[in-house]
Amino acid sequence: MTALLHLHLFQRFDVVHAAQGAVDLTTQRAQELLCYLLVHRGRAHHREALADHLWADGAAAGSKKNLRHVLWQVNRFLAQAAGCDMDILHVDKEWIQVNRDAAFWLDLAEFEAAYQCAKGVQGQALSPAQAKRLDAAVALYRGQLLEGWYQDWCLTERARLHNIYLLMLDKLLRHAEARQDYEAGIHYGALALRSDPARESTHRRLMRLHLQAGHRSAALEQYERCVAALRDELDVAPDQTTQALHAAIRGGRANHAGAGLPSVHLLRQVGELQATIDALQAQLDGLRGLIGPTGDARQYVDVDAGEDAAPLH
Repeated sequence: MTALLHLHLFQRFDVVHAAQGAVDLTTQRAQELLCYLLVHRGRAHHREALADHLWADGAAAGSKKNLRHVLWQVNRFLAQAAGCDMDILHVDKEWIQVNRDAAFWLDLAEFEAAYQCAKGVQGQALSPAQAKRLDAAVALYRGQLLEGWYQDWCLTERARLHNIYLLMLDKLLRHAEARQDYEAGIHYGALALRSDPARESTHRRLMRLHLQAGHRSAALEQYERCVAALRDELDVAPDQTTQALHAAIRGGRANHAGAGLPSVHLLRQVGELQATIDALQAQLDGLRGLIGPTGDARQYVDVDAGEDAAPLH
């Protein structure tokens, strides 16, 4: 089925007709209702609960009236944008739900489906098809979910999807490293740091990748970027693992060929732990954001510490 409408939620809300280009839904409340339903498209929503959730500042009767009016605006917009009645929303007297079989494409749906296809699979074990799908998914992440929106439901989903984005980049980085495609690994690591500059485990991996690619000076420069990011973002210094890796590279104790590549035994261990690591990484990265520059940044655990526990030699 050809998608008549392409809907984008990453960075900003956009609706694009397959033939006619971008179309605008100018009413803020209509945007909010449609985006909320798209983000939570996997379930039906009771009208009263939906109205209370989105517009809790109004009286019950007023909220219901607002919902009816805004729902009418959304349905009219979708019909006009598509040039026909697409039946994107299933609506009855009590319930509202997105019709996921309708002829529309959603960036968030593609993003989450790609993550699910590789969930629990270690990066080194990704199939070519899984790696290709993850690569396409991270390209969809042109920015965080609905940037500039500060509703509670949006903030929660924004943090969740940001963590998924970083997890997918981790998998792709490990996949590239296992194939000795160091430039690709460096690319994925740079994307992760663009999104989270103080992610120390990614700085370490990039130091190792630069060294493996034969760029010792770039590995040392990566350490300096790590120092600056941790100082600026969290007001802390790199931990002992990162400092030890830096000392090994600077002192020439880390060699280029195969530096830091895990053994078959370690790969097997990583495979057994990867599902747990994925879940912990999502939780810990979210918690780290709550610590802030005045807190103790060492309260969170670096889940890459096991792989980076010893300097390269």
